[in-house]
Amino acid sequence: MITIVLGVLFIAFAVFAVIPAGPLAWGADVISFLKGCAPVLAIFMGFICFFVGAADIKDKKEAKEEEEAAEENASGSY
Repeated sequence: MITIVLGVLFIAFAVFAVIPAGPLAWGADVISFLKGCAPVLAIFMGFICFFVGAADIKDKKEAKEEEEAAEENASGSY
């Protein structure tokens, strides 16, 4: 329960801090931060996608080999 309350408080503070007419008016700073970190996040996500794709190809290859081995064992047992 306390985590929900803390989550709502953090979200409320973030909205309060970004409001342009508010006392903090961090909206421009937040936009600058997002512009600066976007290329770094894009590179990071690209690496993650590459490794996930490579693992998927490896898993499909291993599954195909296991399927072929199972078919070979099934046809040889008769």
